[in-house]
Amino acid sequence: MNFILNASVLILSAVVFLYIKKTSKTDGHAQDDFWARERAANSTRRKPLDDLDYIRIPLEEFPMTLLGDVPKVEDYKQIIRSLSELPIVNFTGISNTELKLRYGAPNIDLLISYDQNYTLLVRTLQQWAQELYDAGYADEARRMLEFSVSTGTDVSGTYRLLCQIYKEQNTPEKIGSLYPIAEMLNSATQKTIVRILQESDQSGD
Repeated sequence: MNFILNASVLILSAVVFLYIKKTSKTDGHAQDDFWARERAANSTRRKPLDDLDYIRIPLEEFPMTLLGDVPKVEDYKQIIRSLSELPIVNFTGISNTELKLRYGAPNIDLLISYDQNYTLLVRTLQQWAQELYDAGYADEARRMLEFSVSTGTDVSGTYRLLCQIYKEQNTPEKIGSLYPIAEMLNSATQKTIVRILQESDQSGD
């Protein structure tokens, strides 16, 4: 009995050892690949930024005169006005290494600022739209949310509120148009957003 037990322990130990060794080897290769790419990225020369998909903010379509007596809404408006004068690009899901390889290491700080502008844009639009919706301006909120979705936002609250508005406005079929956008998102929240759409579809049955 002791012999069988000892043999089982030895076999299990050997299996665990081999697994750890294999995992360590795999992790080592992944690290080597990462640093090789990073070295190549840091050596990439500056490249033109002509093909960037710059986002233009349609200020003329936003309700800039509504809720003027709400301080935080006025703050949102000022943020959006300021952003409208800056370059904005959605780089969600693209690493800095990939950006350097594609556009050159000297451009990385500039590209990061473009992406930060985008993050601020979609977060501000979500907050502003929520204030509009809560105040009874669902149509105005809808237009802002639809613009945000058109830019590829991965803010899950944007999709949730937009689905809610579609159902309240008796246009639940519009939820279906959000699936292709959500399924293409290169983001950690992609699955969450698809689930929000599915649950909204089901609750509308």
